[in-house]
Amino acid sequence: MKPAADSSWHQRNGQLFVEERSIDGSGTPQVLLHGFTQTSRSWDPYVALLDQSTPMMRVDMPGHGRSTHIRANLPATADLIATQCGLADYIGYSMGGRVALHVALQRAQCVRRLVLISATAGIADPDERQKRRSDDEVLADSIKDLGVPQFINQWLTQPMFSRLPTSQADVSDRGRNTVEGLGQSLRDSGTGSQESLWGRLHELAMPVLLIVGEEDIKFCKIAHEMKALIGDNARVEMIAGAGHSVHLEQSQHVAELLNEFL
Repeated sequence: MKPAADSSWHQRNGQLFVEERSIDGSGTPQVLLHGFTQTSRSWDPYVALLDQSTPMMRVDMPGHGRSTHIRANLPATADLIATQCGLADYIGYSMGGRVALHVALQRAQCVRRLVLISATAGIADPDERQKRRSDDEVLADSIKDLGVPQFINQWLTQPMFSRLPTSQADVSDRGRNTVEGLGQSLRDSGTGSQESLWGRLHELAMPVLLIVGEEDIKFCKIAHEMKALIGDNARVEMIAGAGHSVHLEQSQHVAELLNEFL
């Protein structure tokens, strides 16, 4: 995906690469957190649907894009982002959703509203978590063996991405990531390395929106389980005709949902 030629975006000071859209006026900004193998540019289809006056920040996560040199686990990443972005509505997809959840639990004063897209609170069972950690290590090694372009192509053949149109897969943008960055991201921030947050979901006091694609059966189940533990301040929206990358597969629908929620 080609970078947007919008001169209203500028870099925000801090350790991570964060772009902020300049606006005239006020309002709570949206902080956009991407998934594994993506970059901040993966949000472009969503951003294009919003009013140009909407304040936004888009983040290149550790090991990705222009933050490829940054190494940080999920709690450290959450602290970096909260410090750099401050009070905002946090919107995270997949890996970015797990980071957004950490921000909401660690720095609740920074999160006005929380949107989790195809996200999980981690793996509760210690044995399953250890197995996933081992699988993530094997996956990290495969990036080194295959190289980034081939790994990306292989990654996107997973059934969870079967509904993702080629035009929205941003293969060229994902391909700008590095072997070292992606491998370290898996080791530091993979689901296997994450401590389970299921037992803390009741701590979330801000409004929470959980968005999933109706055809992403695994994450539909997870979203409803999370909502039950969060409480009445959370709601689940399942979008028909969409899989895991629901915000790219059904960008207009997601934009309308977020416009209403935020």
